[in-house]
Amino acid sequence: MAETDRRGDRKGYWRATLKLTLSLLGVWFLVSYGAGILFQEYLDQFSIGGAPLGFWFAQQGSIYVFVVLIFVYCFAMNRLERIYGVEG
Repeated sequence: MAETDRRGDRKGYWRATLKLTLSLLGVWFLVSYGAGILFQEYLDQFSIGGAPLGFWFAQQGSIYVFVVLIFVYCFAMNRLERIYGVEG
């Protein structure tokens, strides 16, 4: 579907927004819960700055990823709003 054909497609916009949001929440879940808790024992074999990697993700890494995901969400939503002709 061409970019101009998508203007006014509310269901398409909602579907794209939901897909983006769920994808970013999935990444955040994998990093915060997965790396910090589920895969901690495996990740602790490696270290960052003297701290075990699993501990680092639980304490700092998930926060850094969350901040990056905020920027990714902002840029992706601006793109979707342009594509679907939505005023943000």
